[in-house]
Amino acid sequence: MAERQHVPSPDPSLPRVAGLVVVDKPLGWTSHDVVSRMRRLAGTRKVGHAGTLDPAASGVLVIGVEKATKLLTYVTGTEKTYDATIRLGATTVTDDAEGEVTHTAAPEELAAVTYERIMAAVARLTGEIQQVPSAVSAIKVDGERSYARVRKGEDVELAARPVTVHEFTVHGIERRGAGDDAVLVLSATVTCSSGTYIRALARDLGQALGVGGHLTALRRTRVGTFTLEQAHTLDELTGPVSAGGTVATLPIEDAARGLFPARELSAAEATDLSHGRRISANEEAADRTPAHASTDGGVVACFAPDGTLVALAEDRGRPGARYATSVLGIAAGVVFHEQDGDAAPAAGERGHA
Repeated sequence: MAERQHVPSPDPSLPRVAGLVVVDKPLGWTSHDVVSRMRRLAGTRKVGHAGTLDPAASGVLVIGVEKATKLLTYVTGTEKTYDATIRLGATTVTDDAEGEVTHTAAPEELAAVTYERIMAAVARLTGEIQQVPSAVSAIKVDGERSYARVRKGEDVELAARPVTVHEFTVHGIERRGAGDDAVLVLSATVTCSSGTYIRALARDLGQALGVGGHLTALRRTRVGTFTLEQAHTLDELTGPVSAGGTVATLPIEDAARGLFPARELSAAEATDLSHGRRISANEEAADRTPAHASTDGGVVACFAPDGTLVALAEDRGRPGARYATSVLGIAAGVVFHEQDGDAAPAAGERGHA
């Protein structure tokens, strides 16, 4: 749970820069706790996150500030990478170490679990699979969160859903304890599609081996193109604000270039798109797509000559009559101008269609 302490806010006269902040979420904090802290540090209510991370997990949580919150839907849908610790030999009601143990494997059952059996089970859980989410997930059942129903003592059975496990690599297997206290501890890296539950993966691995299993530690190391190397702790983000400055964000333009192929527009095209008008289709290949980028639906980030992110757009229409249209406006109602050589970029002017 978030610590109760004085949290500074930037002076109201300082500009609020729209962008993304990659936070290294600490253990014990909910994603909402981090959003609440960032609202204070950024001095704005317009803050959101791209995908919940459980209190028992740490690592990459992507935060959007001001207009950059519009990009979060696309960040949420990107693949993610985790470092996980899985304990084989016991099941819990929550599929992780937070829940009550419901079954413990006999010592001889655990002793029969070999490296070869583990690798075979891991292979079956890699690729496109059908996964039943953990009963304590936030999925709604008849309008109520599944975890809330479990807390009330209800038996909740969720439907399986398709997910993709791109990588499930076991780095280490350690036998701990003896007799009735024996367990197998696995350290692993998992890269998966959005919507995959790592605790369910641990549960299913234990079930496949006949001994039960649950997740004991989880750290998210990547969300799409955003990694731990870019992440800041909350203390690191608080320092500049305490010193009279503002939270440093990855500007919305840089964030968009990391998420989508880029299309450079002429001033006329940028102005038209800014005013909601169609422009010509993107006939030429877009710039190289960033690794792990969100490119579903052929969405591209469109930039004005001065570097402003105008909109996210996609090509539509039948062959021979293709056009590009905005699917998410960022700079609305702006008149853009071509840039002169080495001259400084001119600010876009507000205009009317």
